[in-house]
Amino acid sequence: MLLWFVIAYLVVSITIGLIAATQVHNARDYITAGRHLPLYVVFATVFATWFGAETVLGISATFLREGLGGLVSDPFGASLCLVLVGLFFARPLYRMNLLTIGDFYRQRYNRPVEMVTSICIALSYLGWVSAQVTALGLVFNVLSQGAISPEAGMVIGAAVVLVYTLFGGMWSVAVTTFVQMIIIVVGLFYIAWLVADMAGGAATVVQHAAARDKFAFLPKFTLTDVVAFVAALITMGFGSIPQQDVFQRVNASRTEATAAWGSILGGTAYFLFAFVPLFLAYAATLIDPNMVAGLIEKDSQLILPNLILGHLPLFAQIVFFGALLSVIMSTASGTLLAPSVTISENVLKGLFKEMSDERFLWMNRAVVVCFAVLVTGYAVFTDATIHKMVENAYKVTLVSAFVPLVCGLYWKRATTQGAALAIIGGLGTWTLLELVGSEELWPPQFVGFLVAVAGMLAGSLGPQWYGKAGAGARAA
Repeated sequence: MLLWFVIAYLVVSITIGLIAATQVHNARDYITAGRHLPLYVVFATVFATWFGAETVLGISATFLREGLGGLVSDPFGASLCLVLVGLFFARPLYRMNLLTIGDFYRQRYNRPVEMVTSICIALSYLGWVSAQVTALGLVFNVLSQGAISPEAGMVIGAAVVLVYTLFGGMWSVAVTTFVQMIIIVVGLFYIAWLVADMAGGAATVVQHAAARDKFAFLPKFTLTDVVAFVAALITMGFGSIPQQDVFQRVNASRTEATAAWGSILGGTAYFLFAFVPLFLAYAATLIDPNMVAGLIEKDSQLILPNLILGHLPLFAQIVFFGALLSVIMSTASGTLLAPSVTISENVLKGLFKEMSDERFLWMNRAVVVCFAVLVTGYAVFTDATIHKMVENAYKVTLVSAFVPLVCGLYWKRATTQGAALAIIGGLGTWTLLELVGSEELWPPQFVGFLVAVAGMLAGSLGPQWYGKAGAGARAA
């Protein structure tokens, strides 16, 4: 019965998405929802897109193993990113009236910089979208009691998300995530209320976690630990900023004030609400310690689903898995669309001399299908955890796209040569250190970030041998 309720929910989600797709009349509608989204919808899409599988299943499992100190990147770094976007990036980027974040690099620098950064941005989504697909496979496997394999569940889940994202683009993403946000918040608060009662009260759960030092957050005061802490924070805190899904919500807003406040409020709500899954997961250690002990090393991502199935009534199970599917699908749809439009606009479109709007719209849809197949295949064959897939996703954008974006907006002397050296130095250093395995010393992405900063400074302040910066962002 539970599985049939979930299937009915998926049908309703597809229907809502396809109804929203009727608003798509051109490529700009598909990518930016015509820049018509009000504050409450922008807020909902920011919150629901970031509150994904890693928040419910990934970071809650990490919290049980490592405590709050293991969550520096998410939710702390992730929330930092959204607030910084609202404070410093939303308004200037909104005024530029771009189609994608990749367009900024072309206007401010040149076409090669646009292509390289856009490819890096698109590749960064491989882990994030795959994490959502992995979670969908896990949900279908649990709900079917093993009748549906995780791999088959991944394919089914990816196909459902693909259907409404393919036709409705940003309109479908916005409308479905607004509905899904309501289900997420109401559903998880209800489950938290039930679980708290079973565990002896919320205060009991918090005190038990505190007694076992689960709230220790700051690192030991050694160079290695401090660097690792900062690296984890900025990997998502900075590396997530030059992302198409973040920019898409900014750019789809009705006004620039809506763009800024939607991101700030969404980031703040995400940070606060992320503690609900942490509470649920730790309460499981009091309610069913044997189950937790059996899964903590085997597959800690299954702890929450097993707690719900083993200890809550059918209605609560329906509410939880409805909320969980809302969490996953809202993130999956947004993160599937973002890299696809980036590849279409900033890589493929430039290869054609002329392209009609209708043809460009269908090219976007074709890329969405291709990317969906790619991430599903990656999800099936990778053995990384959901949290680790998301955490790793932003290393490439941290070392390649962040420094050119910040300097392009706020430093008039930034040049194309500086951007090129930042990208080459950051990517090259990070890749080399990942290959030689220097994680125990300094995190490769942190060193790559520092090299990117040095490359931008040296390339912009030194003699100019390569390219000229565009004037678009400088004027902004």
